[in-house]
Amino acid sequence: MFNDIGALELLTLGVLAVLVFGPDKLPKLIQDVTRTIRKIREFSDSAKDDIRSELGPQFKDFEFEDLNPKTFVRKQLMDGNDDLGLKEIAESFDLRKEIADVTDAVNGRTPVSDAAPDTANSAVNGSAGASAPATSPSLTKTGDTTPDLLKKAPQQPQPERPPFDADAT
Repeated sequence: MFNDIGALELLTLGVLAVLVFGPDKLPKLIQDVTRTIRKIREFSDSAKDDIRSELGPQFKDFEFEDLNPKTFVRKQLMDGNDDLGLKEIAESFDLRKEIADVTDAVNGRTPVSDAAPDTANSAVNGSAGASAPATSPSLTKTGDTTPDLLKKAPQQPQPERPPFDADAT
């Protein structure tokens, strides 16, 4: 609960408490606060025990921390059992490759893996010697037939608009 409070912040809170409540009232205030926290913990523990006794012996290993959605997901999906095959899906998905493919498609480049089936088809047809030159492992730019999406298209001349007539509407 208070794991993220540093030493400087704790010291600042202490100095502020001494200034606000004074050195004579501060010990009594600390006792009251600790007594209240202790009562709240006792009340919480007794409520948990009551719920466990009402649920019966089937729920002996029931933990209230499991009701936290973060803990529930971690316990159900992330421990040793991989019944759903989530690890296989996570390992097969390569985000960098997917982003590179989308970037190449936007820039009009084709990866070498797309060009490889064409050479395989020509080898099957017997025209392996007449096939196109081998492509390098880098990405190649497609021909001029694809428009460059980054450049603006030339502006078409706009037809002349009729004059505005306020009485016509």
